[in-house]
Amino acid sequence: MTTNYIAIDWGSTHLRAWRYQHGVCTDSRQQEAGITRLAGRHPRDILTSITEGWERQVPIIMAGMVGSAQGWCNVPYLPCPLRLTDIASMLTRIEENVWIVPGVSVGGDRCNIMRGEETQLLGAWQQVPASLYVMPGTHCKWARVEEGRLQRFSTVMTGELHHLLLNHSLIGQDLPLQITDQQIFIDALNQTLHGGDLLPRLFEVRAAYILGQQAREAVSEQLSGLLIGAEIAQMRRLYGQLEAHRVSIVASPQLGARYLTALNFLGVNADLLAGDVAFQQGIRSIVNDLGN
Repeated sequence: MTTNYIAIDWGSTHLRAWRYQHGVCTDSRQQEAGITRLAGRHPRDILTSITEGWERQVPIIMAGMVGSAQGWCNVPYLPCPLRLTDIASMLTRIEENVWIVPGVSVGGDRCNIMRGEETQLLGAWQQVPASLYVMPGTHCKWARVEEGRLQRFSTVMTGELHHLLLNHSLIGQDLPLQITDQQIFIDALNQTLHGGDLLPRLFEVRAAYILGQQAREAVSEQLSGLLIGAEIAQMRRLYGQLEAHRVSIVASPQLGARYLTALNFLGVNADLLAGDVAFQQGIRSIVNDLGN
């Protein structure tokens, strides 16, 4: 079993690294040096920078957009369905002790792709073997797993839509600092959670604060509630009654709590797993298989 290694989560905007010695994380670092922010630098130089002072003669396992066409090496996607534990045997080696984890794809009339989430999903499944995983973020993944086999998954652009509406649309124009208010979030959530129309509701957010019926500081919470409610309503139609699944939410505590609140309104109990912990567990599993 390999216990000394470096785990790398390399996305579009951020880069995070963890050093493991004797199976224990002894240091972690992060940089705003995602694949879209290379500024002409080669990924090899950035990897050298973020691991400076660390022992480099150990396995370095990287996942995320580093394996995309814009990254270090364009690593082919693995087709779905896929046994999660098979991922470790399909890494792409780019240097003597450096590997990239492949992403996963879905073909047919519901095409989809993921990079990085497959590693997080592997770790989450090993922590809590569920049948449906919800992985919120800029693009939220919903993944159906049966007996350790990833059957299919969907992507919903909820986080990105929230950002665009709040920062680059008429709805979010000239707004003050936004507040956090769970009740406002819940009220908006209930407008779309049971199948209410999303598109008309979005403009009504602006109309409400123009007419003085809602605080301008509450727009972010309203948008969050409307979008998450609509997302879950659509995924409920796609995956059937969510109550029939064991559901695990893999996310930061703050974002995960929003999805947990929404699912609870539908009578769905869900486990809440920390995304970072799941990712590191996934890398640990891959490293162990690599050493066998």
